[in-house]
Amino acid sequence: MEIAIILLGIFLDRITKLWAIKNLSSGKDIVIIKDFFQFSYLENTGAAFGIFRDKLFFLTLITSLVTIGLIVYLFYYKPSWILLRISLALIISGAIGNLIDRVQYKYVVDFILVHFKDKYYFPTFNVADVCVSIGAVLLTLFILKEESYGDKGIFN
Repeated sequence: MEIAIILLGIFLDRITKLWAIKNLSSGKDIVIIKDFFQFSYLENTGAAFGIFRDKLFFLTLITSLVTIGLIVYLFYYKPSWILLRISLALIISGAIGNLIDRVQYKYVVDFILVHFKDKYYFPTFNVADVCVSIGAVLLTLFILKEESYGDKGIFN
C-alpha cells in the first residue's frame, strides 16, 4: 500500500507540473473561481512559503536526507500503525516530487493559487505540497492519538 501511495503521489505531481509548464509558463493564468482560485505558474527557488530562497544545495541535501530516513524507517522497521504508514508515504511522495524539480530544473514548479480578491494570497503550491501537508496532518493526528490512546487507538 505504501509503495502505491508514493508512486501515485509522484505520478500526480509530475503530470500536473508538466501540464503547468506547458500551459501556464507563458504567463497566462487560468481562473477557476474568480477572486478565489486559479492556476498561475511560479518557479519557486525556496521551500515552503519561500523560506531558504536560492539555497538549492541546502534544500536538496536536507530533503534527500530526511526522505531517505523516512524511507528506511517505513520499509525497514515496518510500523504496524496504518495511519503512520499512510502519513509517511504521503510525505515521502511529496518530498520526492519537489526533489525531482530541484534536481531537474533548479527550482520547484508551483501553480495552484488560492486567494481572496486582491487582499489575501496564500503562497502558490503544487500537488507535492498537498501530499506533504496531508501527510503532516495525519502524522500529527497519529502522534496525538498515540499520546491519548496508546496502542489501543482508534486508527490501529
